[in-house]
Amino acid sequence: MIKTETIAIDGKQYDRTYSTISCYIERDGARYSEAIDPLSSGRMYKETDIPIENESNELTAYRTAYNIVTTGQEVAP
Repeated sequence: MIKTETIAIDGKQYDRTYSTISCYIERDGARYSEAIDPLSSGRMYKETDIPIENESNELTAYRTAYNIVTTGQEVAP
């Protein structure tokens, strides 16, 4: 199941979306272990059946999420 919750980072609020069964979530063909988006982004994700494999993949997802939040663009790791 996908869960979305509001979190605060440096005093700003964001939506955090993740799978409660530790699988990747996906949007527009890109997979993430979790996503952090501006509250008004309206981004929707679907849950995959692919388990999150290891910490290295998680770090890549965090970097991608950070790039989206700070620049509005995904940057290849």
